[in-house]
Amino acid sequence: MHDPVNLQREPIEGWPAYVLARAPALVAYVDASLRYRYANERYLEWMGVDWSFALGSHLADVLSPTLYAGIEPNLRAALSGRTVVSDHEIGEGDNTRYAQATFNPDVAEDGAIRGVIIAVIDISERRELENRLLESQRRFSQAFRYAAIGMALVYPDGRWLQVNDAICSMLGYSEDDLLSSTFQDITHPDDLAADLALVDRLLDGELMSYHMEKRYLHRDGHVVHALLSVSLVRDETNQPLYFVSQLQDITERKAFEDALFRERELAEVTLKSIGDAVITTDPNMIVTSLNPIAEAMTGWSSHEAVGRPMDEVFHLRDPLTRQPIPNPLISAVTKNAIVGLTTDAILVHRNGFDSPIEDSAAPIHDHAGNVVGGVVVFHDVSETRALALKMAHLAHHDTLTGLPNRALLQSRIELAVTVAMRRTQRTAVLFVDIDHFKQINDTLGHAAGDAMLQEVARRIRMSVRSDDTVSRLGGDEFVVLLPHIESQRDAASVAEKVLEVCSQAVAVEGSELAISFSIGISVFPDDARDADALMRNADTAMYEAKMQGRNGFRFFNAAMNERNAARVRIEVELRKALARNELSLHYQPKVDTRLGIIIGAEALLRWQVDGEDVYTPEQFIPVAEDCGLIIPIGEWALREACRQTQEWHTMYRPLSVSVNVSPLQFQQTRFFETLRDALAESQLHPTLLELELTERMVMEGGDHIASLLRRIKELGVVLSLDDFGTGYCSLSYLKHFPIDTLKIDRAFVRDIAWDADSAAITSAIIAMAHSLNKNVLAEGVETMEQATFLGAAGCPQMQGFLFGKAVSAKEFEARIAAINTGDLTV
Repeated sequence: MHDPVNLQREPIEGWPAYVLARAPALVAYVDASLRYRYANERYLEWMGVDWSFALGSHLADVLSPTLYAGIEPNLRAALSGRTVVSDHEIGEGDNTRYAQATFNPDVAEDGAIRGVIIAVIDISERRELENRLLESQRRFSQAFRYAAIGMALVYPDGRWLQVNDAICSMLGYSEDDLLSSTFQDITHPDDLAADLALVDRLLDGELMSYHMEKRYLHRDGHVVHALLSVSLVRDETNQPLYFVSQLQDITERKAFEDALFRERELAEVTLKSIGDAVITTDPNMIVTSLNPIAEAMTGWSSHEAVGRPMDEVFHLRDPLTRQPIPNPLISAVTKNAIVGLTTDAILVHRNGFDSPIEDSAAPIHDHAGNVVGGVVVFHDVSETRALALKMAHLAHHDTLTGLPNRALLQSRIELAVTVAMRRTQRTAVLFVDIDHFKQINDTLGHAAGDAMLQEVARRIRMSVRSDDTVSRLGGDEFVVLLPHIESQRDAASVAEKVLEVCSQAVAVEGSELAISFSIGISVFPDDARDADALMRNADTAMYEAKMQGRNGFRFFNAAMNERNAARVRIEVELRKALARNELSLHYQPKVDTRLGIIIGAEALLRWQVDGEDVYTPEQFIPVAEDCGLIIPIGEWALREACRQTQEWHTMYRPLSVSVNVSPLQFQQTRFFETLRDALAESQLHPTLLELELTERMVMEGGDHIASLLRRIKELGVVLSLDDFGTGYCSLSYLKHFPIDTLKIDRAFVRDIAWDADSAAITSAIIAMAHSLNKNVLAEGVETMEQATFLGAAGCPQMQGFLFGKAVSAKEFEARIAAINTGDLTV
């Protein structure tokens, strides 16, 4: 029990009456006839009612007519059994108060309603706050809707919450159009990723707001350039509610910038192209630029001269007295007038020799007419001028093709990157390399190679725009600079055009040579942030194109750096593997299903240590081809296959062994001699050796390859086309080459049991081979269904896992021995 000492003494009138009289709420009771039966002190005071008069009086006699008219419906409703809550205005003028009244019916035990309990709360302060909020919202709504700039509220997922008239007008969409879409729908695709990245940072709390130049797609299709400012509104729990976006249309400004950029480009090109030397300075006679002719005539390169006083770079002397002549540019800037130079002045080159010159100097003005610098234009009036022109050209151009050289290309890439960074645009570099150019040089000589390079330079130049730069770095490497592109698709289109234009054979010394290219593409700012990285990444992508089969293009991605590092690592280890004899040949059996015997094998290159692959052929063979190691590896494989085949011939019976030949190896000038020496050293009969070639090798080699094939056939060596049907070999040409066997590619064999098209193609290849008196062999046979179909179609010679995988020479030899003794059948 509670300690009675600690309990407050109960009031005389009792706790209910005590609390009711002193409660902050206004409480009254009216009976069914709407007469006052009770009201607490706060009610009487707040309503201004005299209780002695109000007790027993009808509410209509006590309250003002306006107030009674407002609450009378609520009283009637309460008397009908419903609880009613409503807001009311009480008083007039400065004495106006606002109250929220609750009318509760008083229901007796028998269900009859005896009266109404009225509870009133003063909501004047809340009403004032609500009015202020409504007024603030009204002002915001007016400012939002009629703002001169585009404004929008956007949900975190991109849906438009609210837009104003300006943004609708700017983008060409109605309010309903925008509210039923997202900002992603009308954002230019090339700007979407950057915008979303900033949105994510805003949502993550990394940024309070962000600003960017962004392109939108107008409803009629044209591009709208806008300056976008975005901030985020969060709720009281810090959860994102919506973005506040402001858009300013800067399309016109962008057009002015483009026009200004073109004017500056035109000015720069003009200065670099004209025959006169040009030097510009600021008002303090500090050099700001030199064109190539000025560089040649003064001996100062632009990057050395810029920032130096004019007198250090431009030395004028009297030809007789050798005394200095005042710089005419000082007078031109001081007098704000064009000044000519005396005709007998000489310019002293940085290295000491003299050049008679004529010149003029003039001030440079800004748009308000103020002098902001000066320009001096001069030219050589002697034979030295011709020498200077030649020096300037040779310093920046390739002597063989006339294209810009590496130095000029570097400066143009740096300029393009600077402009693209300032204007938030893209720039692309295409690194173009002629596939197998070294073999052309080795086969036909350097004169033929030079002729091809000149023709290639001409074709690439034809494939690009006039403001793009085509440069030759040296050897067979060309670079195309695209200073302004909208997207990667533009760069891809140029690469496709280069491949198309240059795909036609080049006539060199009476031969039609087919050429192909590997092209790597790097894009600023997606792949690199400066000129050097842009070139490196394009070079890396070019090597990736070579690794993927050549005659194509690849865009750079970050994973290529890892693959490039892996390629270098494989190359280093492959050279060591050659020295340590870690490479070996494995042999996969070829069978004749009609005879039930092994008729031969395909020799396949492996790189293993203790029976485990160090690298798979798919990993190291492309690297070997790229770095040239495939030539010594191919020679070793050819000699080893001949030796092993002869050994089996001596110990067991004649077996044919096929060897794959790399295009680089086949195009080497000494391939025929290497082949002949391998046969002689092993004493192998030539008919037991089969060389497997690809369709591309046969078709693209021209007269040189056709002649080589005939010489090989004269030795007696068997020739086969590997992966037949997957290339582009024309059947009409097939009869002109001394090919003995067609190998049906595993891609057709895999599907013949269930795919009607593959079955039809395979049957057609077999029938065509028979009509041309050529053997046919199917590779990749893995199931009895495939073998049965091939046998029925007339192809008994097969190769694949169904008959055995590639194994070491020792394991293959054991299988031959078992078959010969009758212990094992195919």
